[in-house]
Amino acid sequence: MMQDLPGKWNTEAGFEALFKELYAPLHRYASGLIADDMQAEELVQDVFLKLWQQKDQIQIASNIQAYLYRAVHNNAMNLLNHEKVKAKYQTYMKTRTAQYADSPSKTLDAKELKEQISRAMNKIPEKCRAIFFLSRQESLSYREIAGQLGISVKTVENQMSKALKILREELNDYLPFTAILFFLFNV
Repeated sequence: MMQDLPGKWNTEAGFEALFKELYAPLHRYASGLIADDMQAEELVQDVFLKLWQQKDQIQIASNIQAYLYRAVHNNAMNLLNHEKVKAKYQTYMKTRTAQYADSPSKTLDAKELKEQISRAMNKIPEKCRAIFFLSRQESLSYREIAGQLGISVKTVENQMSKALKILREELNDYLPFTAILFFLFNV
């Protein structure tokens, strides 16, 4: 059946046939690369979604199967690299947090910083602050926040930019320590 697909995968019927034929093998391949079945499933779905969304721009002359395997491979490698960066950052933050929490003077500095953050947060307009808290405290995506508040994703992005700009301006003197405090106190 694969012989019939080159050039026809960008039609709805051709794409559906391609998906049905290659989803399971691509999923197995991705699972072998990243060792997480749920992430592998999402990764393969993303590859197919991008293929469909960009069907008019992508030109695949011969082997769509090879193209999809390469796309899954590249996305898996990007995901693994991202996970490594996150792990390094978490290790770094734990080390920095432990160093920062050791000293009584640092504890006093942290208390002062927490008060300064509270004052800075009060300078953020109420709607903007609500969006900021949904993003940072509730860990909601911009799309989830937009849906919950009945606003556009672009509005959420603009409000988050505004909140972060105010915080940067108000906490300029404390910027090196602000990330640690956010991590420690979940402000």
